[in-house]
Order: sequence, then C-alpha cells, then structure tokens
Amino acid sequence: MAEERPGAASALISLAVVGGVIGGIVLAARAGYRRLRARLATNAAIVNETLPVHSKWWRDHARQPGEVLYVAMGDSAAQGIGASRPDHSYVGVLARDIRDVTGRSVRVVNLSVSGATVELAVRDQLPKFVKYRPDVVTVAIGANNIRHWDPEAFERGIRELFAALPSHALVANLPYFHFPHNERKVLHANRIVRAVADEHGLAVVPLHTVTRVQGVRAIVSQFAIDFFHPNDHGYRVWAQAFRPSLVADLVARFPADATAPAPVDETPDASATPPTGATPHTAVESSAQADARAEVPAAGGGQPA
Repeated sequence: MAEERPGAASALISLAVVGGVIGGIVLAARAGYRRLRARLATNAAIVNETLPVHSKWWRDHARQPGEVLYVAMGDSAAQGIGASRPDHSYVGVLARDIRDVTGRSVRVVNLSVSGATVELAVRDQLPKFVKYRPDVVTVAIGANNIRHWDPEAFERGIRELFAALPSHALVANLPYFHFPHNERKVLHANRIVRAVADEHGLAVVPLHTVTRVQGVRAIVSQFAIDFFHPNDHGYRVWAQAFRPSLVADLVARFPADATAPAPVDETPDASATPPTGATPHTAVESSAQADARAEVPAAGGGQPA
C-alpha cells in the first residue's frame, strides 16, 4: 500500500482549518445581522410610539392666530418624527425662518400625516388644504411610495396635488436614499416631480441634492435611532434645502419687513423636551389624524415619511 505523503495531509488539515474559520465568520455575521435587525425593530417601535405624541402636539398648538399663514403637506418628516421635539422638524424650523424674515407672527397649519404616500395625501390632506388661502406652502411627499413603486400611480397623484397648489408653493423632490436599488426609483420619481412642477410653474426644492452631498456620515449623524427618520440635525439639513427659495419668496412678497434670518445653530439639542405652551409668535394646526400606520425602517439609509 502506498504511503501517504506528509504534504498532502498537511494541505488537507490547512483546508479544514480555513473552512472552519470561514464557516465561523459566516455564522457570526449571520448572528450579528439578526441582532442588528432586532435592534432596529426595537428602535423603530420606540420611534413609532411618538407618532400620536407629535400629532397631538401640532393640534394642541392650533389656538393662536398668526399674521402669516404657513400650510405644510407631507408625511412623518413634516410631523418631525425622529426629532427630539415636534417643532424641530423642518416645518418647525421653517416657521421660525418665516417669522425672522418677515418680522411677523406665524400660524402653521400642518396637514401632514405620518406614513402618507402621494395617493394618501391627495385623499386625506388635499381636501383640507383647499379650504385655506396660505401665504406659504411647502410640500414634501413621495418617500413612502418608493417601497412599493408604481410610477403611473405616483404621477397621477403628483398631478392632482400640484394642480391644486398656488404659484408660490414650494415642492421638494425626494431625498437621497443611499442604496442603488432605491435610488433608481427615487431618480425616476424626481423626474416626474420636476416635469409636473414645471408645467405648473412651481419651484422645486433640491432636497435630493442637499441630502446626497451630506455623504455616508449622514447615516450616523443625521438619522434617528431607527436609521429611517432624520434627527434634529437631519431636519435642519432639510430646512437648508428649502431656505433659499423660501427666503427669496418672502423677500419678494413681504419687502417692507424682510430681513435675512439669523444663522441656524447646528448643535443638536437631544435633551430638549416638548414645551407645554405655544412657541412664541408661532401658532400651529395639524390634521386631526394621529395616524396609527407605523412605518417600517430601512436599515442605514431610508428616508422618512
């Protein structure tokens, strides 16, 4: 019988060791991924508990009148889900900008609903919107359409929504989604937003560009614990996307009182708690819906809705 060569036996042992190491790495990676998914699910549940809290906050601040009427339509980003307090949403930040630029008190009618798609905005928010004659209008909607992408339905909804807006309304395109499989849908959606906005002469806020240039670091520094909704810092970035168009419009239409807004403090205030009274000079009104629909997070790069 032929004697086994020591080199062959050594090679088999090495292969077995390497295979065991690779197998261990794969098992550890799978276990780590499961733990990450479980943690994200837990964090998402914590964030979703704030949906009725934020909706109630906006409703509770609906009593005070204002000289400038600001109406917002949108989804959970307008509600401020993920922020340390509701008025740290981009809507709250822009309301303070309007006050600073015009020197006038501001009433905010926040018609946004967490979880809203374009179709739901047409169904639930648009009938309320047409009852108002707002001085300022912002619309940021569509991020929730990406998961179940239907371009025809999206365009129908955008057309119906934009047709009802005044010429001074500011409409945002969709934010950056980080992952290629989502970004392909987002770019298609943004082409639709641009084309329909141009037909109606509406200004398009470059939210996608502003969020994209934040880079990968935004996933760590600008998202809430569910890695889906922005945090306070992220919402200030959203407000920066709106600010140039908003200020130019206000200066043109409120020239006597218009001044440039003070620089925004970029230091996150994570310890802040929702106020018990109304924000000075800012009255707020919201849709009565608290929205029981919980949003499902997309790990590391979803965008709220």
